[in-house]
Amino acid sequence: MPTVALERNKLFERLGLLGKYTDDDFEQLCFSFGIELDEITTLAEVRKKDRGNAEAKGEEEKQADKLLEETIVYKIDIPANRYDLLCMEGLVRGLQVFRGEMKAPTHTLSEPAVRQQMIVKASTQQIRPFVVCAIMRDVTFDADSYASFLDLQDKLHMNICRRRTLVAIGTHNLDAVEGPFTYEALPPKDINFIPLFEERTYEAKEYMDYIRTDPNKKSNLGKYTDIIYDSPVYPVILDSKRRVMSMPPIINGEHSKMSQDTKNIFIECTATDYTKACVTLNTMLAMFGEYCKIPFVYEPVDVTYEHDNSTKTTPTCAIEPEFRATMKEVTNILGADAKCTPEMACTLAEKMMLRNPRYDEKTDEIVIETPCTRSDILHECDVVEDIAVAYGRFMDLFIYVVVFCWVF
Repeated sequence: MPTVALERNKLFERLGLLGKYTDDDFEQLCFSFGIELDEITTLAEVRKKDRGNAEAKGEEEKQADKLLEETIVYKIDIPANRYDLLCMEGLVRGLQVFRGEMKAPTHTLSEPAVRQQMIVKASTQQIRPFVVCAIMRDVTFDADSYASFLDLQDKLHMNICRRRTLVAIGTHNLDAVEGPFTYEALPPKDINFIPLFEERTYEAKEYMDYIRTDPNKKSNLGKYTDIIYDSPVYPVILDSKRRVMSMPPIINGEHSKMSQDTKNIFIECTATDYTKACVTLNTMLAMFGEYCKIPFVYEPVDVTYEHDNSTKTTPTCAIEPEFRATMKEVTNILGADAKCTPEMACTLAEKMMLRNPRYDEKTDEIVIETPCTRSDILHECDVVEDIAVAYGRFMDLFIYVVVFCWVF
């Protein structure tokens, strides 16, 4: 189960709970929402663990740790399939919807005068065959939101992306590159670029050898090199001037490096699993779409595959599949004593960010639409589960899920 660490005061401030909630109050809110406040610690302890539990060295580092002892940090356990709760933005939004303070946002696409294009060469079919892309326009980050943007990429890489084996995320300063873009697979000797945070040009295999052996990089980037190291070709994304934007799943290029001041962001996710790539891209967009000048509106990209001459437009975040749950199943899990009416079931579903819940009298079903942030909704039982969580029937829910899994 993944854990997200958030500074308590910043979290409470965004939730409007600063000075109003105690630790116990927040723990109860988490329980009601279906997540768990696992640990209350300090930023100093978090930094110490990042150092491998080593004590601070030098007076300056010791003084910094002392100041951080006053910063309370919540470590919150998140269900493994709730990628939308892995950052401050998503967790705050989920809790605000749960508490009835806002509606789940609608994610839409804007049509530019000319769509950007990603051309996928047939050579990529032998190593990482898929790529999905999108553009975020007129973004405004501050230090906290930019740090959250980078941190979510790391968390997604460790979870749905399966340590970058299934999906690798690349984020770029769109204003530093020019489309149309190409996704290719080239022999390592043909890839020469300045990797992110480096100062000189490396040939691809040379760079791989460097990060596999350098003490400061082998435990970070080096651990991903086995994914492509022995392949005769390496994936690479280039702009129209053949400048390397990224060599997935390892590193981005220095030329398209982002910063806190980046306004227009090009996101690409290369993958061996197309569905997970779409979920990953949608999650990145949805979590930080609130920072766009027009919130939750994104620009699509046409991705053309040369091997079969097909074109797919991404992202898919505007698609909201419909799911249904019978009132019989809802009543079975909540119990007759809950006296759950269709109207109540719709209200409970809405609290869990399920969109446009409504009752179909002909079929006696609750009908909902799933936003891109709820990729975990795959079946009727998932809808019933969310309604039960919102109502507060955790033990009954646990038994229901066990029985369902046993039967199917």
